[in-house]
Formats: sequence, structure tokens, C-alpha cells
Amino acid sequence: MKARIAAGAMLIAAASLPAMADDATVSAVVLEHFQNVGIGEATQGLIFEGGLELTSATDTFGGLSAIGFVGTEGKLVMVSDRGNFVSGQLIYDETGAPLSLVGVAINPIQNSKGADLPRAFARDAEALAVIERTDAASVVRVGFENLTRVADFTLENGVPSGAARDVSIPDWLAGTRTNESLEAVCVAPPASPIAGSTLLLTEGVITGDGAHSGWLLGKNDKGPLSYRSGAATSPTDCAFLANGDLLVLERGVALVTFSARLVRIKAADVKPSAEMQGEVLFEGAGGDLDNMEGLAVHQTAAGKTRITLISDDNFNDWERNLLLEFSLP
Repeated sequence: MKARIAAGAMLIAAASLPAMADDATVSAVVLEHFQNVGIGEATQGLIFEGGLELTSATDTFGGLSAIGFVGTEGKLVMVSDRGNFVSGQLIYDETGAPLSLVGVAINPIQNSKGADLPRAFARDAEALAVIERTDAASVVRVGFENLTRVADFTLENGVPSGAARDVSIPDWLAGTRTNESLEAVCVAPPASPIAGSTLLLTEGVITGDGAHSGWLLGKNDKGPLSYRSGAATSPTDCAFLANGDLLVLERGVALVTFSARLVRIKAADVKPSAEMQGEVLFEGAGGDLDNMEGLAVHQTAAGKTRITLISDDNFNDWERNLLLEFSLP
């Protein structure tokens, strides 16, 4: 009996331990054209800078829902909607176009007790913002839908680690337990009028006049706001430019055709009680796009601003993991 009890205790303890990381070899097909333009050419209000189609034999690679960059050397962190962090380094060719993704590690996201997330309902990570700090530990701030919540994770050498540290969000958002709840999380930069505040945007929580509900988390800038998307698209991610302007990525689908919009909102229009609308930088559909869900803004080693989009293949054969990069004219 004692042996059985001891064995049972060991099984329970083992089940509560976090799983080991997977190292993944990722193959990249270089994309030199987008919407009938080549690298360095304008596509509506953007300049196409190149792209990659990413695949891997590792079965935990995929479902990429959000992306953020750490530093200026191409180190990146993504989240998967199956509850994993995917980290690595984006390598560029001599012209500055994306070439490959190397050093990829896949780590299970942990709960506040340091154990792997226990069930699919809790694993649906959809949003990510990198918060780099000089006076404290850098973190990634992750938003989840279904079991809707926001949590911070420590960044060590560009890789998220450790137990979740919950970030307080309003009750109406935490109580929205669907896969169309929290979809976008981004943090305002120093030049923004709401510097340091975290912006939360929902996909399917709609206000009375048809806009997408949102919330600002900040000491001085806190409260509700909303975002009005295109008629056939909904917000899937957001990112701030260094000057405080906000970019919002929208995604739509009709049958098996995906569409996407990228919208720029003036910094002064991002504030509590606002209904945000902006300038459409790009709008398109078709085979050069996929299920576009992730958006990041980062600086390259050469000091250039890049806008990076990723798509979520949902671990389906008919969807792809695309990484597309653009710059502003």
C-alpha cells in the first residue's frame, strides 16, 4: 500500500512539472513578391520588404497568433494558440530582406503556479507585447481568449520563462469566456500621450453602435474606448509606432479566402472614451495573404522601422505560417 501511495504521489508531482522545451528546425521559403510588387516596391501605403513561409516537422510549431521583437538583432517571441511560446531569431540577407528563422525553441506557457496550462480552454494565447526595461526585468505581456486574462512572463535572453503573473483587467472582459474576446494587446511608447499604458482590443465584444470594445490599462489613462473596423474585418492585433501612432491589423474570411487591413490611428486619438478610426495603409485579399493575426513594430540593426505580420495556420494543412515585413514610405 505504501509503495502504491508513493508511486501515485510521484505521478501527481510529475504531472504538475512544466514540460521540457522543444527545439525546432524551421524551414523558410523566401517570398520575393507580394500583391504583384517586388521587394522595395510600394503596395498601397506600405513598402514590401520581403517575407517567409515557415514550416517545421516539429508538431508543436504552428498556430502563431502574435509576435514581438526583443532588441534590434532580430530576436523574436511568438505565442501559439495551443499554449506555447515560440522564440528564435529572424535572419536577414545582405539587402535587409528576411532570409530564415533560426534558434527556434518552443516552451509551454505556464500558469501562476509554474505548471503547464492544464486544458485547451486555458491555452488560447492570442496577443503579445514585449516590454523592455532598463530598470527592471523585461517581460512579455500575453493576452488569452476563452479563459480571458492577461499575464506577464519574465524575458531571459530573449526567451520567456517562469510562472504567469496576472495583470488585472476589468470584470466585463474577464467574464467574456469566448474565442472572440481579447484579441490584441499593445503598450504605448514614451512618445505617446498615454505612454506606458496597455491597450486591450476585443474581436467580438461589440458596443451598442457596432464598434469593437477596448480598454486602457494605465495609471493616468485608464478606462473604456472602442475601435471601428472595416465592414468585413475584425481587429486581430495592434502595435504602436515610436511616435505614438497606433497600427491595428484586421482580418476577414469568406469561405476559404482571407483578407487583411492595416490601419494607422493618430497618437492623439488613442485615449479613454475615444472611438478610434484611422487611415487605411493597406487592404487586400487572396493568395498572398492568409489568416493574418500577429503584428509587431521593431527597429532593425540598421535603425530602420519594420512592420511585421504573421499568420496563424491553426495547425491545418490548408493554412500557412506566413511572415511578411513592410516599412513606411
